[in-house]
Amino acid sequence: MEYSLLFALTVGFFSTLHCLGMCGGIIGALSFSLPDQVRQNRWRIIPFLLAYNSGRILSYTAAGALIGYLGMAVFTNVSPKYGHAVLQWIAAIFMIAIGVYLAGWFPRFALVENLGKPLWQKLEPLGQRLLPVTSPAHALVFGLIWGWLPCGLVYAAIVYAAASGGALNGALFMAFFGLGTLPAVLSAGILAHWVARLSQMPQLRRGAGIFIILLAVLTLVASTATDHTRFFHYFHLH
Repeated sequence: MEYSLLFALTVGFFSTLHCLGMCGGIIGALSFSLPDQVRQNRWRIIPFLLAYNSGRILSYTAAGALIGYLGMAVFTNVSPKYGHAVLQWIAAIFMIAIGVYLAGWFPRFALVENLGKPLWQKLEPLGQRLLPVTSPAHALVFGLIWGWLPCGLVYAAIVYAAASGGALNGALFMAFFGLGTLPAVLSAGILAHWVARLSQMPQLRRGAGIFIILLAVLTLVASTATDHTRFFHYFHLH
């Protein structure tokens, strides 16, 4: 499990080049809605950004718990022997597709974000009603809603959470994924112009995409090796 959490943290960190494009407008709306005395001092924005991101990560964690529970139920009831391996393969393929997309080689992958649009159409008006944000508690609720913004990278992480082995593991995986995104998203709120330019650098996006692809392949190899070891151990004992 420790390896999976490190993987989630790393993927979250490198995926922020995409997340900044998705969340930049939201952070901008949050920042510009703050009182003048807060906006005039960028360091006073930090409590609001921390509260917003805490809400966003809590939404990821809740989604991870739900999908982890459902994934465990599916592979236990459908195929206790092969269900987990199938989920691992699906998760790895999904994450490889994300890496290819982030590198700029598969732009049509963004269409997967349409899956979350029906839910988002119901939640977005609630988020709009929360503006202007006037307190960190207000920003926390704002983050809880905007954490459900359709995002292919979040969906890829959720697929991994489905293969994590239960609600707790799924929640932890998505929480660490969210924590991985935190440094860049916080920086975007404080140094918005510089971070936005950095996120558009094609070489940086390509390198991050390749790294995510390698991580997905290595994780799949490690998981497959672990499953084989368990199988031979079981066979030896019986």
